[in-house]
Amino acid sequence: MTEHESTHVRVAVIGSGFGGLGAAVRLRREGITDFVVLERADSVGGAWRDNSYPGCACDVPSHLYSFSFAPYPDWPRTFSGQPHIHAYLEHVADVFHLRPHLRFGAEVEKMTWNADLLRWDVETAAGNLSADVVVSATGPLSDPKIPAIAGLDSFPGTVFHSARWNHDYDLTGKRVAVVGTGASAVQIVPSIQPDVARLTLFQRTPPWVMPRADRAVTGMERALHRALPLTARLRRGLLWGIREAQVQAFTKHPDELGFVERIAKRNMTRAIEDPELRAKLTPDYRIGCKRILLSSAYYPALAQDNVDVVASGLSEIRGATLIAADGAEAEADAIVFGTGFHVTDMPIAERVVGADGVTLAEAWKGGMAALRGACAAGFPNWMTIIGPNTGLGNSSMILMIESQLAYMADYLRQLDVLGGRAALDARPSAVNAWNRTVQERMKRTVWNTGGCTSWYLDASGRNTTVWPGTTTEFRRATRRVDLAEYAVLRAPRPAATSARPVAGTVPAEADA
Repeated sequence: MTEHESTHVRVAVIGSGFGGLGAAVRLRREGITDFVVLERADSVGGAWRDNSYPGCACDVPSHLYSFSFAPYPDWPRTFSGQPHIHAYLEHVADVFHLRPHLRFGAEVEKMTWNADLLRWDVETAAGNLSADVVVSATGPLSDPKIPAIAGLDSFPGTVFHSARWNHDYDLTGKRVAVVGTGASAVQIVPSIQPDVARLTLFQRTPPWVMPRADRAVTGMERALHRALPLTARLRRGLLWGIREAQVQAFTKHPDELGFVERIAKRNMTRAIEDPELRAKLTPDYRIGCKRILLSSAYYPALAQDNVDVVASGLSEIRGATLIAADGAEAEADAIVFGTGFHVTDMPIAERVVGADGVTLAEAWKGGMAALRGACAAGFPNWMTIIGPNTGLGNSSMILMIESQLAYMADYLRQLDVLGGRAALDARPSAVNAWNRTVQERMKRTVWNTGGCTSWYLDASGRNTTVWPGTTTEFRRATRRVDLAEYAVLRAPRPAATSARPVAGTVPAEADA
């Protein structure tokens, strides 16, 4: 921290994506201005800053994928692209006067709970500080995951992850291998296919792909939303209501998803005439078990003459030759990994040292678990936004983020009510009870019964990612902090001494 900045704050927010900026706005709305937002990069945006690959866009409608307290009437498309979403987050930082709180280049290297002073001591790349409360908003899609492939280090060409796109490398005329068939790959493939000489797609598991009903938002619509903000709220409410009504099929009645599968198969059949290719691209699990992808361009791109689909994962690399698990080979000049992120093993957890001297990663070695998706036992006054089991499989994460921000706000209010130096530590019994309820509800969901292995599951096969209910249910569950679920911690009293204070002076500890 520079000289004019405070080395102690009431709240330290980590990350400046939707979760971090949302937390900053909510803190200001609560009248709290003694906070900083620590960001490792040089601008806000989180995943929407880092993911700048060709075709990058959101698969949630724009008017729902934005803060309810910061509506934006000028979205150019019903499903906006990365540049517009990143610009929206910069807009939020400006409109809500968050710039003075932002600390760029301040990657958190370690944060340690100080039980004597009831605070977090935070070490960053830009200096050290302390905070009464830490709000971790690093997000699950922040640290790319590249699989361990034998021979990768010896590959003579260019290698990069979709979230770290190499814009200095021109793919035109190159032989390009895309590894993975998730949300990023489905957008990348049709964007680069017309330019590359050869595109080889390594597919371990085919995704379900629904048509993308994207279109330009007309000037008349935008003018109406500017003139009558109520119309934008109604639009958002309609989009929310449709998705809320669909939740039952995912969480309670997966067998009802057959109709949706037929729509997805028609989307494929219209573009893929080759029966052999169709067989490669047809999933053998229930739709929704993995994330449902949206694209009207993916299948047409795969049908082009310069594209090969290898229905097997990449197993080994020998020079410029890529070898699949089934023995298929392909030559490549560049490899693009669309292999996702560290979701169930968040790297930030290794840097959080709690009350017992153990890291959050160690506490979570049996699987992530947090009370109401926010607080872990043994880590007082620390909470996470987009924590365990707060993800969504069919709607906007912004809805869940705003619910967690309401929980954060009441958490801080409860600390004020307690008065003095105090901290709240989630009781292990409360965390376990919450987690048991979540996992019990998870048993009948499509994510657990659909017959697939997805990034929602951790190493032990437990779904620690998705919320098994509606956003309305989660909002009710996080509206208030129940103090019965927490232990209240107080700073230890200083040891008594025999020294008597001089008349007319005040002992040093009196105003501590």
